[in-house]
Amino acid sequence: MLNRKELNPDSSPQAAFGARLRRSREAHGWKQEDLSNLMGFSSGHVSAVETGRKMPSLRFSRSADVAFGLTGTADTFERAYLEIRHGALVEGFPEYVGHEGRAAEIRLFEVGVIPGPLQTREYAAAIEASHVQRGTITAEQAAERVDFLIERQTALIRALPPLVIVVLDESCIRRPIGGHQVMDAQLRRLIEFAEQSHTSLQVAPFAMGERRPFNRLVHLLTLTDRSVVAYVESQTQGYLDREITSVMPLVRAYHQLQTEAPSQAESVAMINQVRKGTP
Repeated sequence: MLNRKELNPDSSPQAAFGARLRRSREAHGWKQEDLSNLMGFSSGHVSAVETGRKMPSLRFSRSADVAFGLTGTADTFERAYLEIRHGALVEGFPEYVGHEGRAAEIRLFEVGVIPGPLQTREYAAAIEASHVQRGTITAEQAAERVDFLIERQTALIRALPPLVIVVLDESCIRRPIGGHQVMDAQLRRLIEFAEQSHTSLQVAPFAMGERRPFNRLVHLLTLTDRSVVAYVESQTQGYLDREITSVMPLVRAYHQLQTEAPSQAESVAMINQVRKGTP
């Protein structure tokens, strides 16, 4: 106790994570060695995270959630980790990603850009590079965002993968990002995605006009307990919704979107046409 380092959780999100980890451990009456045994990390690693000397990883955060019985709750260490890594992201998104990694079914609608789970590294890097050029993030933050996206995609690779249903506005496949080679590889990734047994891909063409029910991103997750959460986003704010009275209209609208949009075969043909015509 003589060498106990006092923590200032207000100094940084990383310090707040460490202070919470120590507070939770001590509330259980555990020593660092006890927690390290439960988490599968060395006591030195636990100590370094608690005192802010080491950045927590996604695996560390999830292990802490298991140790403290927080997995699947609204206030997990995983969510705190995501907020550290992506504090500049809109409200609600870090929590959404935590749910996405455990969802049984994922339904995505996107306008303008390919959704994260389907992006190639090069496509994602081109998007982040544009943020660096505008001065909204640093080059280091851009690299971290791309790395995190790959981690997010990896979380969807499981023995029993989730059913992933995607409807893209036509703008997603026609908006050139990263140049010809990057865009061609990205469109090829979409076709490969459509060929998998647990996926569905449709493109909502511009000709749908007012029959397209959504004007912005809409993500719907069916969790393992069969509850459904929705995530919607504006330019500056995101919102994660669990209330059935507001989520179910989005589910119905998504079903209508699927009914109105061309089939997967027609959509893949459209993507191939765009590939041939990509300047």
